[in-house]
Amino acid sequence: MNLNCSLWQDNSMSVKLFAFTKFSEVTEQCFLLFTLVLLMFLTSLTGNALIALAIWTNPVLHTPMYFFLTNLSLLEIGYTCSIIPKMLQSLVSEARGISQEGCAMQMFFFSLFGISECCLLAAMAYDRYVAICSPLHYAARMSREVCAQLAMVSWGVGCVVSLGQTNNIFSLDFCGPCEIDHFFCDLPPILALACGDTSHNEAAVFVVAVLCISSPFLLIVASYGRIVAAVLFMPSPEGRQKALSTCSSHLVVVTLFYGSASVTYLRPKATHSPGIDKLLALFYTVVTSMLNPIIYSLRNKEVKAALQRTIAGKKVLTPE
Repeated sequence: MNLNCSLWQDNSMSVKLFAFTKFSEVTEQCFLLFTLVLLMFLTSLTGNALIALAIWTNPVLHTPMYFFLTNLSLLEIGYTCSIIPKMLQSLVSEARGISQEGCAMQMFFFSLFGISECCLLAAMAYDRYVAICSPLHYAARMSREVCAQLAMVSWGVGCVVSLGQTNNIFSLDFCGPCEIDHFFCDLPPILALACGDTSHNEAAVFVVAVLCISSPFLLIVASYGRIVAAVLFMPSPEGRQKALSTCSSHLVVVTLFYGSASVTYLRPKATHSPGIDKLLALFYTVVTSMLNPIIYSLRNKEVKAALQRTIAGKKVLTPE
């Protein structure tokens, strides 16, 4: 399909308007995908918003673990809202165009929330490590100020890195083609449209991906290594089960998020396939965001009880 992309000329031709590829020429397939993505998107928004509201309105849950969970829910809401509405529009209409500025903004916010989530998951793993391995020092080492600083660092790293990545990509010239072979303005498909030699930019993207994905993941592995060692030396089976149960939800979320992100951004360029990349994108942008509140609410009795009280409109008083 030929797309009418606007061109702006200033010494050299530069693409001013991009357009996302059509998922399928078969209308029924596009409508089916639209329906599935919309349902998952609404489920994700509702679930994450309810968890954040339940924790906010229940003082008994004002602890470090649930403070980080609130931040995670807010990140998931921003993560999906930055790309899913435009994806849904592209699936059911011919209005698949996006300006270069709009594309840059979408990339910035998508990267911001994604990188911040990587860092926040590492902070959550550290919180569990301190709670299990140093319970007597937990209150001091995970004070309100420390938790706020860890959250601020997570958001700050995401903001700085995403700003640098977006500037790195959109400082290039785009002289055609203008069709993005993806559902949103992700880094690899936009780089593929740039003119000239982009090897340095691709190397920068890969290095940042390694640092922002691998470094937090190594911190998570180190934290859980210490946790497993501590659990093995616990005398009672009940204590071991309780310790592991507090980590299970986080481990499932980490596996889903890091698994899909690693396959997407850390595998060699030669192995990239537009079809596979789109399926992975759907998974780590929609499916994981939908599953996170389900995982935490189903496997956590306190969150489940808080959600029930919030939906019922009941208030919980802070215990004396």
